[in-house]
Amino acid sequence: MKKQKTVPLSKHLVSLVCVAIIFGGGGILWQKNNDQTAEKAENIEAKNTDDLKKVHDLYETLTNNYYKEVPKDELIEGALKGMTEALGDPYTSYLDQTDAEELDQSLADSFEGIGASLTIVDKIPQIAQAPIKGTPAEKAGLRVNDQILKVDGEETAGKELSEVVSKIRGKKGTEVKLTIQRDKKQFDVTLTRDTIPVETVHGELDKDHSTIGVIQITSFGESTADELQDTIKDLRKDGAKSFMLDLRQNPGGLLDQVERMASMFLKNGKAIVKFSDADGIVSTAKAGKDLDDGFKVTEPVVVLVDGGSASASEIFAAALKESADIPVIGTTTFGKGTVQSVADLGDKSEIKLTVMKWLTPSGNWIHEKGLKPTIKADFPDYAYLPPLPRNKALKIGQNSDDVATLNQFLKALGYDTSGEDFTKETQAAVIAIQNAAGLEATGEVDEQTANQIEKQITEKIKGQDGAYLTGIKELTK
Repeated sequence: MKKQKTVPLSKHLVSLVCVAIIFGGGGILWQKNNDQTAEKAENIEAKNTDDLKKVHDLYETLTNNYYKEVPKDELIEGALKGMTEALGDPYTSYLDQTDAEELDQSLADSFEGIGASLTIVDKIPQIAQAPIKGTPAEKAGLRVNDQILKVDGEETAGKELSEVVSKIRGKKGTEVKLTIQRDKKQFDVTLTRDTIPVETVHGELDKDHSTIGVIQITSFGESTADELQDTIKDLRKDGAKSFMLDLRQNPGGLLDQVERMASMFLKNGKAIVKFSDADGIVSTAKAGKDLDDGFKVTEPVVVLVDGGSASASEIFAAALKESADIPVIGTTTFGKGTVQSVADLGDKSEIKLTVMKWLTPSGNWIHEKGLKPTIKADFPDYAYLPPLPRNKALKIGQNSDDVATLNQFLKALGYDTSGEDFTKETQAAVIAIQNAAGLEATGEVDEQTANQIEKQITEKIKGQDGAYLTGIKELTK
């Protein structure tokens, strides 16, 4: 699978944001799990003398013979987590009471944090999927797979995910300092916590083409389908005759919402998504009035995706691409082809469990491969460079990866710079930028200068959004 890119400048998803899992089948799968609880419990009890005998023996040995008092509850919690971790599936996990509460909170109308989803990999917390657009994490340039080594100077290695999250969360307006490891580079980022809104659909008319409605869908939450329908109605009143649906950096969400939304764009009876369970049985969700209440979008449409478009985003894009021949523009998507269900274990803990695969209308499983766009288009390469350092100045004579990033930024802004050396050409370009911005012309890149350079880069990126520009071209043919 292609390594995901995230533009740095421009529901286990604990507390920070909760949109990167697909709940399989909505209430149907939830009910199925609960209906089988008693029967499964009886089966487990019957098998205690065989399959679980070793587990019980180990528990008794530890509690009776360990040289110190054994925290029995912690042993049990550890065993439960160990069973789910042994599956090797990052989307299946045991949620203790704290984690379950975090999950429930993330389904609320809003919550306060930084807007990034976390997971634990090799005992280190890292960002699981792309931060929600417009949140502190996204604005700070945090990316998928960024490791969080410290929170406010405190090491995170080996700590429970809930503990790390509780330190990152906090009241709106307060700051949190994260030490990030990205590939071989380590740097600090200070973020100001904010309210993470549940509003997931934003629409406006393109500034140069007043008949094109541009709709950004940031996640698939509990009311996203209704939000989309309302947004389309409003844009139609404003004169929209076609629509661009931007699903870039959308990490997914609820299955019932994406089925309702996709149905709006498909003829009744057309396949939205197929499902395959452990027995290979395939069922199909199809467009129809039972999903969209008769609300249809018949105007020309294009869909924008990228490497941060995952799970529900991929279901939506694949449905429109394969069942309505609607162009999908951008880069290959994330590649999450499984469906999760969440079940209550009865003591305020939960299990998030992968229950089946989902397939595109054509029967393709895009897991770990992603959905390829109809038309490939992307930002320029410099849009994916890491941010400039803020904890040290860059100056003439230095040679480093940070200087290489600086030179690439400066080149994108029209200056003749290259390589990893802070040369006289680099210094002259920095002085020019400082003079134009009214900063002290030191020729060194301090925090203020770095902010100014990245501000200019952000503005330049906006005018070189390849996917967006291609979408406009398709809709104005």
